[in-house]
Amino acid sequence: MQDLKVTLVQTELVWEDIPANLAELDKRLDTIDDRTHLIVLPEMFSTGFSMNAPALAETMEGSGVSWLLRQARKKHVDITGSLIIEDQGHYFNRLIWAKPDGTLLTYDKKHLFRMSGEDKIYHEGSRLLTVTLNGWRIRPFVCYDLRFPVWTRNSGDPYDAALYVANWPTARVNQWQTLLQARAIENQSYVIGVNRIGKDGNAVIYNGNSAVINPLGDILCRKQDHAWIHTQPLSYAFLENYRESFPAWMDRDREVDRLFHETPAD
Repeated sequence: MQDLKVTLVQTELVWEDIPANLAELDKRLDTIDDRTHLIVLPEMFSTGFSMNAPALAETMEGSGVSWLLRQARKKHVDITGSLIIEDQGHYFNRLIWAKPDGTLLTYDKKHLFRMSGEDKIYHEGSRLLTVTLNGWRIRPFVCYDLRFPVWTRNSGDPYDAALYVANWPTARVNQWQTLLQARAIENQSYVIGVNRIGKDGNAVIYNGNSAVINPLGDILCRKQDHAWIHTQPLSYAFLENYRESFPAWMDRDREVDRLFHETPAD
């Protein structure tokens, strides 16, 4: 199995301005020189974490999804991040995964952040997603999902890396850092967390701390406060050797596994 290269895009977002964010991300992605397999953007990368879904929501044929598809084709890589999407009369905080061949995969945020009223505006998801990329199995989640280990549990159809896109504020960034490491350790997988920086329209401050964590909980890379584009290689041999030498996964609670009937997507 070959190594996987993942590019983290930590950036400031212009509040509720879709064209401005897409234009700025165009420039930032054009600076990526490293050969990579996957580009990861923050949660609600075209608007910031807004509850103004009636004014900002797009369809799956809208500018945000179209932009992701163009970038995937242009750079010949997979690219993902979440957007405000309207679908069948509901609003979703939807992670879109675009592939160079035009394939689109989606994951709707399961855990909606009630402290901001997200649960009153958006419709929760009910289905896990597993994406295959270069033989790796990657499971994406959105922000608040990070707090819920049962939902993010590596069970049933195992994943090699979990991915979290977020607008996680500075006020709780220690929890972000701790939970990313905990999810890596308990699931014996890589964890990729991509957060934003700057201040949003609600005066909430974000300081990034996007990171990649290995299965032992070690931080392979992390950046605070500044805009940052970083490509991190992930070693499959390291993952495989660790799982074989320390097979804690074999002693997991099987009754929890039976709670979920996962439908992986390639």
